[in-house]
Amino acid sequence: MPKGGKKKGGKKVLASLPPSDEEYDTGDNWSTASVLSDDIGSISEDGENGADDTTVVENFEDKLKDCIEGISQKSGKGRISCIETMAKLLSKKYVYDFLSDRKVTVSDGLLRCLKKGNGDEQAASAKCLSLLCVQLGNEIEDDFKEVHSLLLTILADNTAPVKARSECAATLAMSNFLACTDISVVDNTMLALENIFKGSYRKGDKSVPSHPQQISRLHADALSAWSLLISIAPTFSVQKKIEMHLSRLSDLLESADVELRIVAGETIALLYELAREEDEEYEGEDICTLCATLKNLATDSHKYRAKKDRKMQRSSFRDVLRAVEEGDEPDLAVKFGKECVMIDSWSKREQYDSLCQALTSGVNHHLQENPAIREIFGLGPPIPVGNVPPQKVSKWERTHYNAALFKARTKARSKHRDKRSVVMNGGD
Repeated sequence: MPKGGKKKGGKKVLASLPPSDEEYDTGDNWSTASVLSDDIGSISEDGENGADDTTVVENFEDKLKDCIEGISQKSGKGRISCIETMAKLLSKKYVYDFLSDRKVTVSDGLLRCLKKGNGDEQAASAKCLSLLCVQLGNEIEDDFKEVHSLLLTILADNTAPVKARSECAATLAMSNFLACTDISVVDNTMLALENIFKGSYRKGDKSVPSHPQQISRLHADALSAWSLLISIAPTFSVQKKIEMHLSRLSDLLESADVELRIVAGETIALLYELAREEDEEYEGEDICTLCATLKNLATDSHKYRAKKDRKMQRSSFRDVLRAVEEGDEPDLAVKFGKECVMIDSWSKREQYDSLCQALTSGVNHHLQENPAIREIFGLGPPIPVGNVPPQKVSKWERTHYNAALFKARTKARSKHRDKRSVVMNGGD
């Protein structure tokens, strides 16, 4: 293992409606093959068709202004309502120019709510701060230092509401992913997240910890956030993390919580992918036992698990098992409008799923309009509406694209090994 080099999963390219905001409130793990275009610009926020573009933009910005003013009101319920509305607006439309002139006002207002609010207000504030990072990218880095410190404090506070801690974990990951250039800050954030999810590792007596569901979900959220950051970590950091955590992550596969099991499995697949970028034959400490566990989860038919949980788990672990056993990678084509982006690695899949979790039904709009998001997936600058060339990714194109990519990676690894060989021989 892996058998015969890396393979593609051969998944079909599907078209589906973008997920609604409510779908993400269930806590279910989610990933998709594609989303359709959501042309918010053609429909006003009041649901009226036919309004001219200027009126739509003005109405949208007026609502955002009201929300920004509303987060400083005395009523806690009123502040939460304004923060939640602002988050929905920021997820649906890319408004960099509007926010660029107000970034200090917005971040300071949300910081106050994060400091003084109750659990619901802290959770809503953290989520909105995550979307502010999506909108402004690394332009917000200098203004986010105090926010980052407070997010770490809330995450580590065992007395803080679990919902707020989970949102802080997601926001820490997204802010580091999009708006941080200091690797030491990213390392500290990853360490803080590790301190959360390792609470589900086996105890000293090798027994599996038993946690309330909300704590298990917190651990799943922390692990998912950590996975996003390791997908962009430098090689030396990745190798250390793999040595520290890969063998222990199999403990989480025994959790009673389906979401934690799935996130752990997908993180294991990601770590194997990263390890095999340096060593194609990497197997880890006990790959046979791991594969046996993954196979059991991929074929689990225990009636005491909910039918929905069994279906979701089997689907996920079939992919994970192929990744560990055969070096299989995702092969998803995400369609938005007439454009398409390939999700052809576990790293890209983690990044795409994290953005979907943050942006919900607005992910397709940001893929079209947000330069920072487009850069992540190699889409180039935003294409003006009406000038989008039709793209149909055929099976032949995908196959040859993936073959070329594999060849390029193989050459790069060979070159790296040759250099390493020279250094070792020189040392002799």
